[in-house]
Amino acid sequence: MFATSRLYLSMAGLLLALAGFAEARERDETSHNTALVQKAFDDWKAGRGSVFDLLADDAEWTVAGSSPDSGTYRSREELMTRAVVPINAQLSTPITPEVKHIVAQGDAVVVLWDGRAMAKDGSPYENSYAWHLVFDDGRITRVTAFLDTWLLDRLMR
Repeated sequence: MFATSRLYLSMAGLLLALAGFAEARERDETSHNTALVQKAFDDWKAGRGSVFDLLADDAEWTVAGSSPDSGTYRSREELMTRAVVPINAQLSTPITPEVKHIVAQGDAVVVLWDGRAMAKDGSPYENSYAWHLVFDDGRITRVTAFLDTWLLDRLMR
């Protein structure tokens, strides 16, 4: 009976240790992903890159909403050629991001940010965004982007 009790206590201790290890690993992953996103936005704001640099080649990017600009892009290349490049072509200044808040847990990071630019017609382009980013080994593999897609649609006309 004493041996059985010791076995149960040992097993309980092992389970607690494993749970602590998993929790610590998730905290490290969360901190790492948060730092990657913050640095990418800082670099973007400074004109040295952007969040798009973190995308895996096969990343899936979904723009939520019901406007003509809503939809899903099945690769980094498709997103860049069908969305990012055409949007930038309508702007006389690059979008300058201002991060409002970053929330992260494990492999997921949500960033709330405002973007400002000047359209080629001289009108301001100002939009607010919420991006849900999913990471795998330091690369973004899946994104759901929330923004005023009808405002974006006006820019694209």
